[in-house]
Amino acid sequence: MNKTLLITGGAGFIGSHVVRLFVTKYPGYRIVNVDALTYAGNLENLADIQDAPNYVFEKVNIVDAAAVDALFAQYQPDGVIHLAAESHVDRSIVSPLDFVFTNVIGTVNLLNAARLAWKGQEEGKRFYHVSTDEVYGALGAEGFFTEETPYNPHSPYSASKASSDHFVRAYHDTYGLPIVVTNCSNNYGPNHFPEKLIPLCIHNIIHNKPLPVYGDGKYTRDWLFVKDHAVAIDLVFHEGKNGETYNIGGFNEWQNIDLVKLLCRQMDEKLGRPEGTSEGLITFVKDRPGHDLRYAIDASKINRELGWKPSVTFEEGLSLTIDWYLQNEEWLRHVTSGAYQQYYAGQYQA
Repeated sequence: MNKTLLITGGAGFIGSHVVRLFVTKYPGYRIVNVDALTYAGNLENLADIQDAPNYVFEKVNIVDAAAVDALFAQYQPDGVIHLAAESHVDRSIVSPLDFVFTNVIGTVNLLNAARLAWKGQEEGKRFYHVSTDEVYGALGAEGFFTEETPYNPHSPYSASKASSDHFVRAYHDTYGLPIVVTNCSNNYGPNHFPEKLIPLCIHNIIHNKPLPVYGDGKYTRDWLFVKDHAVAIDLVFHEGKNGETYNIGGFNEWQNIDLVKLLCRQMDEKLGRPEGTSEGLITFVKDRPGHDLRYAIDASKINRELGWKPSVTFEEGLSLTIDWYLQNEEWLRHVTSGAYQQYYAGQYQA
């Protein structure tokens, strides 16, 4: 193998798509998938490539500094793509310390290991930190987040990610660690754990359960198809400039209520239900604290410098996403019941 990469959080939603892309596209790379396999990490996401000769899985929690150091000693990676994170805003409100440990301490553990392993040999190395647009705070009715937008996080989740971003850049400025950072908009697509809006609604429509929508449903988000995000990560890892930040967005915005209604129409059509059936399940619920009204990313830098742009419209991506869930109801049943956790025991434990 001519290069070894550690991909943290590689059994999660975005991470599994990144791992699959790198394993299949770069057979000369050894890909080490590092994941703690918490509730959102599911090795069933990677069943199709688990036996690939250039793929290795290591169950490690990045909060454990000694375990992270041991990974670097064993595999001597040339690069890190850091996706491991607690990412659900609602959970961060209930348990903020979990987000501090994973998103801040875990990131610093990886930075320390990389700094010491690559000291004096930084040429050809890269630490790629994947972050979120939520670090920028909220927008009014106009304007977009750019790479120069000041940080103004409002939730424990976004505060923990903002902190990790600052640490990554500080290690570049202080120690010369070769880094890149990306901040992305809301991802959607196959393999998404059904606590987030789109997979939750798909799951609930299938089972005729209420579709919870916060407040008046006017919250606006930019949406990014996860497979397009994986392609962008590949580009930034290989062609991005050290020390730079790139915003990755879908070039589209949707109010939550409009998105849910579009999803309802597509679901009714695909399930053969009368039009309007699923919309009747929409239920407005009490707003969460510190809810940002609008996010919108200006992704012109990555388009201009690296040539990346989304490959599908939101309507097309949403249709592909729904199709995947309808064709993979066993996967959905496993993650909602917790049965997916048995997969690791069967595949990786003696």
